[in-house]
Amino acid sequence: MIVQIKNKKALELLKNLEDLEIIKVLKKDEDWWNTISDEERSAIEKGLQDAENGKLKPHSEAKKILNAHFA
Repeated sequence: MIVQIKNKKALELLKNLEDLEIIKVLKKDEDWWNTISDEERSAIEKGLQDAENGKLKPHSEAKKILNAHFA
């Protein structure tokens, strides 16, 4: 019921929307995958492949690596 009320309110806001720039963004039907670089796609694919192969690091270790890199 709450979701239906929120959806109804959202639809009402969209019907009354007059800002053309926001409308353009909302109408844009472009997959974000096509907007990133080949290097970014490769990194994502490698990360997914590593995850499938169980090559993951614990969160605590990842934090240490990032902290050392950005320190």
